[in-house]
Amino acid sequence: MAAVHSEFAQYCCDLLRSAGPCVAKRMFGGYGISTDGLTLALLVDLGQGETLWLKADALSQAQFEAAGCARFTYMAKGVSRGMNYYSAPPEAMESEALMAPWAQLALQAALAARKPARKPPVKRAKPPRSR
Repeated sequence: MAAVHSEFAQYCCDLLRSAGPCVAKRMFGGYGISTDGLTLALLVDLGQGETLWLKADALSQAQFEAAGCARFTYMAKGVSRGMNYYSAPPEAMESEALMAPWAQLALQAALAARKPARKPPVKRAKPPRSR
């Protein structure tokens, strides 16, 4: 596991351990938290302190919203933009066991978002030459 320069980032990696061994890497003024090369969470301060933002998709979005989780939004050139990440439920921040179902949702969203490996082009047989 790579060295993490933030105690909170390490704590978040520990919370998300049920999704796999996590690594926190510095990015864009915060951290990206990944397992096996899949980013499943961000750790960013959008003005209300460092927050763990979990990856979501169309299937899990309603669950995050039902739990009262905030959507990751930011301002860019005067326009509000959103990303498919939601704040972790406050109670889930208390233990790995409480975070486990949310970590699994984030992992599933990361797996679903992963681009499929590019298939090599199909080689077509050349027709036989006529004599």
